[in-house]
Amino acid sequence: MQKVNAVQRIGFAEKFPGQVEHCLRLVMERLQLGLDKRDGVDPANPDTWRLSSQEILDLANSAKLLNDIRSGF
Repeated sequence: MQKVNAVQRIGFAEKFPGQVEHCLRLVMERLQLGLDKRDGVDPANPDTWRLSSQEILDLANSAKLLNDIRSGF
């Protein structure tokens, strides 16, 4: 049983950095899509934004935290 757990821990340690980077990429893509100014989006008018200000803040915070984790590798 301990050998199985060790193998799982090693596999996790090898895959985790790539998973964090993948999550960061997905968050950044979503943030970029939400900040797109095409199709009638007026940066001065929040009513036309694709994301709410809270969603933008949440995505930006997630990106920062994921990048901090990624930088620790």
